[in-house]
Amino acid sequence: MFAAPLPRKAAEFVIHMPDGKDLLLSSYRGKTVVLAMMFTDCPHCQKNAQVLSDIQKEYANKGVQVLGATFDKDASRQVAQFDLIFAKGFPCGYTTNDKVLQFLQQPATKPPFVPIMVFIDKTGMIRSVKMVTEDSKEDSPELTFFKKPEITIRAELDKMLKGEKTSTSAMKTAPTGPRS
Repeated sequence: MFAAPLPRKAAEFVIHMPDGKDLLLSSYRGKTVVLAMMFTDCPHCQKNAQVLSDIQKEYANKGVQVLGATFDKDASRQVAQFDLIFAKGFPCGYTTNDKVLQFLQQPATKPPFVPIMVFIDKTGMIRSVKMVTEDSKEDSPELTFFKKPEITIRAELDKMLKGEKTSTSAMKTAPTGPRS
């Protein structure tokens, strides 16, 4: 299960973009942010990125910004191709496994599986995290995430935009990550 209590202030998070620039999470304060942490070669992540491209278009006028951070071993080399094919509608770069675990306040002994979705409100508070861990329960309602991520993501965004509280969730599915 997720280690750190929510809600909590989002720490600074740096995403290295394929063009060599760095994108700072803090530069999106004032927007509702969906931060997707993915592997470039993960089929669930690829599908998730395509869904997020559509969601970015749909929710942009509501003050929502989708960001992507790939963090597999080859992310720095593969992210440009991943963006071209899957993450067309939002900024997506790369980071490291260590930086992801640090941001999530997740111990390295219980690493999450991908994709990981972090929902951050306009004030910079993490309100919800959708992730898979080894402890995830088979009956977790968020299992729907991998079957229909567009439903889960929209539901979380709609709750946040209406000012309702969201919660931390763990999901269980066939592990796709983590890798070193």
